[in-house]
Amino acid sequence: MVAMDDERMRIDKWLWAARFFKTRSLASDAVKGGLVQVGGQRAKPSKEIGAGVTLEITIGQMRRKVVVRAIAARRGPASEAALLYYETADSISERERLAAERRMAQPPKPDHGGRPTKRDRRRFEDSRGARRGRPR
Repeated sequence: MVAMDDERMRIDKWLWAARFFKTRSLASDAVKGGLVQVGGQRAKPSKEIGAGVTLEITIGQMRRKVVVRAIAARRGPASEAALLYYETADSISERERLAAERRMAQPPKPDHGGRPTKRDRRRFEDSRGARRGRPR
């Protein structure tokens, strides 16, 4: 699955093969949108990359900094895709710090503003004087 070190591949195809994105078109859109940077600079989806290139990939709130180890001849299972790159130590620590912050954040409060009960409706209508069939 892993090609020689002197091989090169389009960045959108590599991101898809390394399983950062589910489809190649999503990978291409991310590169076009500036969510993927090559060596700190924006790139086009047709940018050729090879082993040793540093990529900064933003997916949602998560930002990963990875170094390309190898080029894949085809998209394979996730276990093989993980061998195509390694994540830098500062990227891993930052990702773990953000995950800890999310865990410590207060969970969202439940929404009790849904549909009113029959009792709520009657109280509301009584306050407006709008109930029919009963004296006010």
